[in-house]
Amino acid sequence: MLDGQTCLVTGASRGIGRGVAKELGDYGADIVINYRSSEELAHEVCDHIEDDCDGRAIPAQADVSKMAEVEAMVEFVRDEWGPVDVLVNNAGITVDKKFANMTREDWQRVIDVNLGGVFNCTKTCFEDLCEAEDGRLINISSVVGQQGNYGQANYATTKSGLFGFTRTIALEMASSGSTANCVAPGFVATDMLETVPERVQEKILDRIPLNRFATVDDVAGIVRFVASEDASYMTGQILAVNGGMEW
Repeated sequence: MLDGQTCLVTGASRGIGRGVAKELGDYGADIVINYRSSEELAHEVCDHIEDDCDGRAIPAQADVSKMAEVEAMVEFVRDEWGPVDVLVNNAGITVDKKFANMTREDWQRVIDVNLGGVFNCTKTCFEDLCEAEDGRLINISSVVGQQGNYGQANYATTKSGLFGFTRTIALEMASSGSTANCVAPGFVATDMLETVPERVQEKILDRIPLNRFATVDDVAGIVRFVASEDASYMTGQILAVNGGMEW
């Protein structure tokens, strides 16, 4: 159980983040639902946690690529509930183009959110996580960071970068007893996947030994385990949740 743990989940209004927030809420955590622009969806997640899980949840707007907004968000959380015990860096975007057509702006936009956002949130919460003695930093990466993916040089770079970041931060947090781990999902049935043409989806399925896309719950359950006391001796690890895809 995660009773009394303050968990900040970035990008929690939809997709994997939404599922993670609900899962952690189901297990008793107090959940901060970070969102950038989807206020209505964020409130829906809060309502679910408070009504169906009998838990506590608050929405917190911030663009994670902007340090000032992240600092204001975390200060708000501390004022409401105290220090952050669990940080799930989930927020991310894609701007997909073949590299020949990718602009510097396309590249930087993804870097700023997917890597810059992780830096901003981790930096701001780092002292809280270490002082918790059993703090949890959980970064959401992707199988794309392991294998690469056509038209996603920017996205794949950010997701691969999380591996080195996680392992390094794990070493720096270890003396406090807190942990840092990375969950690398395969292709997950979310609204992002729905934008992929059906013929491309079929090709992806051919590469997955379990012959199905992951569900949000598949990923959320692993995140919940990593956040729990059961994972207290695991740090600096990359957990592949990809249906058996090689990497």
